[in-house]
Amino acid sequence: MQPTIGIRPIIDGRWGGIRESLEDQTRRMAQSAKKLIESNLFYTDGTPVRVVVYDGTIGGGAEAAKCKEFFDTQNVVGTLSVTPCWCYGSETIDLDPSTVKAVWGLNATERPGAVYLAAAMAIHAQRGLPAFAIYGRDVQDKDDENITPDVAEKILRFAKAAIAVGSMRNKAYVGLGSVSMGIGGSFLDGNLMQKYFGIRAEWVDMSEINRRITLGIYDKKEYEKELAWIKANCKEGIDTNANPKTREEKDKQWEFIAKMTLAIKDIMIGNPKLNDIGWHEEALGRNAILGGFQGQRMWTDWLPNADFSESILNTSFDWNGKKEPLILATENDTLNGMSMLFEKLLSYQASIFADVRTFWSPEAIKRVTGWTPTGRAKDGFMHLINSGAAALDGTAMSKNEKGESVIKPWWEMNKKDIDACMSKTDWCQANLGYFRGGGFSSHFKTEAEIPVTMMRMNMVDGLGPVIQIAEGYTAVVPDDVQKTLWDRTDPTWPSTWFAPRLTGKGAFKDVYSVMANWGANHGAFTYGHIGADIITLASMLRIPVSMHNVDEDKIFRPHAWTAFGTEDKEGADYRACANYGALYK
Repeated sequence: MQPTIGIRPIIDGRWGGIRESLEDQTRRMAQSAKKLIESNLFYTDGTPVRVVVYDGTIGGGAEAAKCKEFFDTQNVVGTLSVTPCWCYGSETIDLDPSTVKAVWGLNATERPGAVYLAAAMAIHAQRGLPAFAIYGRDVQDKDDENITPDVAEKILRFAKAAIAVGSMRNKAYVGLGSVSMGIGGSFLDGNLMQKYFGIRAEWVDMSEINRRITLGIYDKKEYEKELAWIKANCKEGIDTNANPKTREEKDKQWEFIAKMTLAIKDIMIGNPKLNDIGWHEEALGRNAILGGFQGQRMWTDWLPNADFSESILNTSFDWNGKKEPLILATENDTLNGMSMLFEKLLSYQASIFADVRTFWSPEAIKRVTGWTPTGRAKDGFMHLINSGAAALDGTAMSKNEKGESVIKPWWEMNKKDIDACMSKTDWCQANLGYFRGGGFSSHFKTEAEIPVTMMRMNMVDGLGPVIQIAEGYTAVVPDDVQKTLWDRTDPTWPSTWFAPRLTGKGAFKDVYSVMANWGANHGAFTYGHIGADIITLASMLRIPVSMHNVDEDKIFRPHAWTAFGTEDKEGADYRACANYGALYK
């Protein structure tokens, strides 16, 4: 059963006129919230989020207990308590420590729903159960059943993040291999995964992929279909190697890569077709919601790299057409993998893995190319580029109904979008100096200026996980400028120019400061400005945000965070997260 939002209709428990007069209004409030959530939010498989409403109203502890009993059968991960009136705080609130909580108190004068909201927040704080307070800015009439835009925004932000929390719970991160090239994020920390996300850490040696390829533990028909699609659609790009592989050797690499892609996918999520060929344990998979592949160097020094596998699994389509992206982190960077997962859960879109490679100042750009940056690029930009393992959605070739360049939720992809992304992608033979075993790197540039959010999760000794967020835009530069700058890094890798939105202060004083404050060599980005959603999700998981450029009025955290300070909200976030600790003790 998918993670579910449970709505708790809360009512004044006094029978004899008061409760009876409020029953219908309270139930309608609950149904309105249910309709709002179901009409706007989705699971990552594209189906609408499931919402259940307690079949009754809650006026005291006995009814609160019955509601909990019902929710326990429905996989409720987040509860929204709604009321238009005064109710009894400690008798009616959700005391289940396993659920994420919010309370919506109607801002009306006839019945003091807002008074209950304040009382409920005080009780939640006293009991160590952080809850989100939802309260409209403008007073409504008691018979006004419309959900105002500000209330709707908070309900949806809460529910989306709560579903993300529930979607991670009891899933697995599958680490294929170990630490790549000494990268700290490649260390798969089982305690971090368990205590902060409810995710099981699974370690699988890379030799398991080779075993499956050698013994034929994969779907042969699917392999033939995949390989035929590769031959027909994956055109090869430039080969910069002084001593290139022969055509026969490259063809063998493609065959190996196709099998490797199937093996990785099957290891992560299983494949019932393996039962048909007698591999029952392998058919089960490992219940992964994400994973990572080490690659360098123990694998790539003698076998083809996983750039194609990582690109296509992270992409919103493959040889079978549109499909849900399966997060696979390059170099087994578990922390960047979690960043990609956050972006997928909150946007339903592919996330693009990249090195945060270079800051190009306007002066440096002009010195090297002769071009004076304008538009999005006027303050300079950061070069996001990695070894050809990026999702092809990063071409920004998909179009919405207005003809605008976007990255779409995968279920909205169509053949025209897929063909457009493929038309701007070729596959370059790996640099054999880096990858002695060969392989093919996805090679494209982000073709349009689109709004994006870049994120990174970092681990700090004595502090734990922290999150960085940078909203901004991709930039497009003239072709000759693109070539000159691209060639200085690696012309065979995918390239995105990222211009963060500047605030003129702190880490967002200028683009250089964003680069200088970034916590690691990797980042992940997706379409749209979703920083506020990330902040809400981080607060549910008790992970502080160390750096962001999200508008202040968009930030939505549990009400108890105000008790840790209202002037310095970043500091208050750190203090609150430290006080409550990891979500799963």
